[in-house]
This record gives sequence, C-alpha cells and structure tokens, in this order.
Amino acid sequence: MSNQTTTSQAPASEVKDEIVVRFAGDSGDGMQLAGDRFTIESAVLGNDLVTFPNYPAEIRAPAGTLAGVSSFQVHFGDHEVLTPGDRPTALVAMNPAALLSNVNDLDKGAMLIVNEDAFDERNLKKAGYSSNPLEDDTLADFKLVRVPMTRLTVEAAKGLGAKGREAQRSKNFFALGFVSWMFTRPIEPTIEWTKQKFGKSPSVVEVNLAALKAGYNFAETAEVIGHRYDVPSAQLKPGTYRSIQGNPATAYGLIAAAHLSKLPLLYASYPITPASDILHELARHKNFGVRTLQAEDEIAAICMAIGASFAGQLGVTATSGPGVALKGEALGLALHLELPLVLIDVQRGGPSTGLPTKTEQSDLLMAMFGRHGDSPVPVLAAQTPSDCFYLAMEAVRITTKYMTPVILLTDGYLANGSEPWLLPNVEDLPEMPVHFATAPNHVDENDEAVFWPYLRDENLSRPWGIPGTPGLEHRIGGLEKQDGTGNISYDPDNHQYMVLTRVKKVQGIANDIPPLEVNDPTGDAELLVVSWGSTFGAVRQGVCQAREKGAKVAHAHFRYLNPFPANTAEVLRSHSKILVPEMNTGHLLRLLRADFLVDAQGFNKIAGLPFMIAEIEAKIWEMI
Repeated sequence: MSNQTTTSQAPASEVKDEIVVRFAGDSGDGMQLAGDRFTIESAVLGNDLVTFPNYPAEIRAPAGTLAGVSSFQVHFGDHEVLTPGDRPTALVAMNPAALLSNVNDLDKGAMLIVNEDAFDERNLKKAGYSSNPLEDDTLADFKLVRVPMTRLTVEAAKGLGAKGREAQRSKNFFALGFVSWMFTRPIEPTIEWTKQKFGKSPSVVEVNLAALKAGYNFAETAEVIGHRYDVPSAQLKPGTYRSIQGNPATAYGLIAAAHLSKLPLLYASYPITPASDILHELARHKNFGVRTLQAEDEIAAICMAIGASFAGQLGVTATSGPGVALKGEALGLALHLELPLVLIDVQRGGPSTGLPTKTEQSDLLMAMFGRHGDSPVPVLAAQTPSDCFYLAMEAVRITTKYMTPVILLTDGYLANGSEPWLLPNVEDLPEMPVHFATAPNHVDENDEAVFWPYLRDENLSRPWGIPGTPGLEHRIGGLEKQDGTGNISYDPDNHQYMVLTRVKKVQGIANDIPPLEVNDPTGDAELLVVSWGSTFGAVRQGVCQAREKGAKVAHAHFRYLNPFPANTAEVLRSHSKILVPEMNTGHLLRLLRADFLVDAQGFNKIAGLPFMIAEIEAKIWEMI
C-alpha cells in the first residue's frame, strides 16, 4: 500500500491503494446494513470492491454472545479487487463478543474502533473475558480508538421523541458515519436512501440521520484518529454500474434468458438458506411474465418446475445442498423425460443441516452423480456474484437447446457477497431461439403422419412438443422409452442405446462451450493452479502475487464442469505440476485425476470461510 500524504484538504488524508473494513457486532446491531451502506458509498466514489457478509445461522442468538456475532467486510481499492480481503485494515467492534470473535484476524498496527459503552461487566462475562481488554495491554498491538457510540447516539436523538432503547438501535448508523468520515466516504447516498427506505416513519428517519451525522461530526471534531484515509477511484471500464449480489444476479439472468428465449418463466422453490433470496427477487418482477411458487417442500418444487417445462414454459427451481438431495429422484425424471429444467444449487456447509449460513463447495460430486442410474447432466459453476447473471443465462441456453436438465452451482459466498456490475447492453445479449414441434415428424408403416417424441436432431435433442397441440399426441414418463416412438420398452439393447445416447448428448456440449483459458503471460509456467466456482478471486490474486515475486505459475478456472471444455486434457498435460484449491475434500481433484490421469495435488479448506489470498500464495511457493 502507498503511504503518500496529501495536504490538499484539512485535515490531511493519507492515500491508500486499498482498504479492508469489517463491521462486527451482535445480530441485532445492524452490521449488515451498515456494511451495505458503506459499500454503496465506496461504489459511488468509483472504487472497485468485493464484500463478504458473515452471520450466524440462529435467527436470534443470545445477545452479546459469541454465537450471535454478525459481521460485514468490504474491500475497496483503486485497482481491480477480486476478494473481500484477507485481513481488515480497520475493525469496528460494537461489543466484547464482536471483538473477541474478530481480533485475531487483525495484523499488528491495524485500526480497532470499539464501542466502549458496550464493555460493561455483563457483556464482558457473556463474551468470556475475565477482564476488560480496553483497560489492560491486550490490544497494545493495534491502533485502539475508543468511542462511546451508544451514549452519543442517545444524545443525538434527544428531542426527536425516541426512547433510550429505540435510539440505541441507531448506533450502527453512528458507526457508519464515523467510519465514513475516517475513509473519506460521502454520506449523502445514505441520507437519501434512509429517507426513501423509512419515509413512512419520519421519526425513524430523523433518529437514524441524527446518529449518522453525529458519528461523522464526532470523527471530524474529536481528533481521535489523527487524519483521514483516501482511496482514489479505480480505472473501471466505462459504463453504468450497480452493486450486485449473486442471488439477485441469478434472478436477473433467468429473467433475461426467459425474455430472449420468449418463454414464460415458472420458478418454484422451497425456502432454504442461502437460496431464498432468488425467490424473493423473482417475485418482484411479475411484470416480466415471471410466475413464482413457494412450494410445500423440495420435491413438490422441482415437480412443479418439471410440469411447467412439460407445458412449454421455462421451469426453474433452486435450493441448497439438503434440497438437492431431496430433488434427486425428480431430477432423474426430468433427465429421462428429456425436458428443459434449471436446478440452481446455492451451496452451503454440510452435511445435513451443517452450516446453513456458511459457504462451501461440497456439492460438486452430488451434482455429477447424485442420482440413481447413469444420469449425466450438464453442470456449470459461477465464479463471481455478477457472473451468476451470465451463468444463469448460459444454463437456460443449454437446457433448451439440448433438452436436458442443467445444474448451476453457486454458493453462500457468491450469493450474499457483492461487487460492481457493469450493466450489459440488452441489444448485446445473445438470442436464444426455442423451437417447438408444430406438426408430426414421422411417417409410420401405415403411411400415417405421427409424432415421435424421441426423434433426435444433430444435437441428439428430442423435439419439444407442447401437450394439446393437434397431431402431437405422445407418451413420455419415467419408464424407459423406445428410441424414436417413445413407447415403453424393456428391451435390453434399447435401454443401453438410450442410456449411451443421453451420455453422448451431454458430452457433445463440450463442442458448444468456450475452451479452458490459461492465465500465463510468459507461457513458461511449471505449476498450473486450477480453480472452480467462487475460489476464482483468491486463486487469481494469489497466482498474480506469486508471479510478481518470480514464481512460474499459471491459472486456469473452470466454469463448465460437465462436460469439461474440449481442450482440458491439453491444458492439464502441458504442466508438470497441478494444484487444485477447493472448499471441500477434493471433488474436482478426483474428477481431474480420474478423467485425465494427471497427478494433481489438492489444497482443501472446509471452514465455512473462503480462501485467503495469503493461503493460496503460500501453497504455491510450497509446490514450487
């Protein structure tokens, strides 16, 4: 980071090329809201950024306990930002539990801003402190800034009609104002947002804005910091940007794909963390012809989506790992029917209920093989929050073109994290024509025109005939069908042929997807680091940092996991060493070893947290 100082304004600002800020407090302290507003303030200034919300699974864990700590981290800079940052430049701790849960993530010299009002005997005991860390040398390695946030928030709300406890709820806005001044962020966007968000409750608007301005003014006048910090704008590609999270991006991708394919969108799901926000977002857009259904269970949801596809609509369902397990039989039915269907799996920590609010990549093998019988389906994986938009569109393109279910993998980190998204020009989005059968396609032995539901095209895709269309009477179902006619068949040769045909159809998609790209500027890398899904940012940054220090290392990232890109074997076998970092026990590693017979090495993290850049870089140096 740069340590250049400018005197163009008073007080002076220390210019940094990047900053990582983490807000941490009790689940009821509004840390997610404060972090989100701080993110918007940074986006307005043109910084590139990535966020990482982290919150407990309990709906309302006991206040002041370690189990109830919620945090929001944002990493913003004047250059391309790919991760939410390894370690915070500044930590805002609203109570002792938040401090204890997060202080070990700080480097020496980091800024530590605490709400000293919360460090009373009761809260210290709840967090497990035997003494007050603000009063001893426990925090001597950090730049400790003690701020009486609760008292100052209550003081700012006096005369506005808010009672003490009600006023205290706005202390997150006091913290936001304080940190906004500290890092030269504009609070005007937050002021306008607050007026719009709480416009029906003028007293709420007044109290929150009073707290926001009090925090900003206190930071400016109290001289507890010394100087401000400034991060210049990043040189982003020109265009219109908005902050986007993975779940809304997925929803928008589905809407766009439905529009481009001229299909009504039927989305059916059962609420499950962290996928539920896709349903929430889609439900807001009925004006685009979107129909949403909250089903009574996971099985009903996928069956509703299959029924929609049978009727000529775009059937979509989403869930997390536990729901994919429940949907397995019905997904096999959709595969056997050879109907379009998109299943979105927003992965979370498992097994069973596991870690509902924590991220993981542990569903890849289930996506590949989690159905009885030989039942291959295309599998895609988004790499960033905004990439969820494009991969959702790609999933729709593949499912409608090849008449097969498609699984799209995201995860909790992508679903809830955010980044700036350059809005695409609608005119530049690809067309996705869908062709329905409109007439009989075969002449039988009696010279009569009939419709054969399994008469395939050059992609091995069967025709999509909408029930009720005159002349298209046909039979589909879960029992094995005769090739062509669709009649029920128990013939062993026919069954083998149909199974292998479905396999060949999915394998053929490899010729219809982009080749695997290798990031290797010099072309002489000995080590290839392979990633998939949300590990993209940490791996790419770790590779770049190691390369800057002399390491001969390349990076290849998979967005298509079944089938693999056609050039995968060539890429893997052109490097003497292969490293595969994953947030699981080695799912992609197993697939690469089995399919391509390469001696790849795994690097696994199963902590409910994404990789840090430093972890990847350290492993690279260990490998070479």
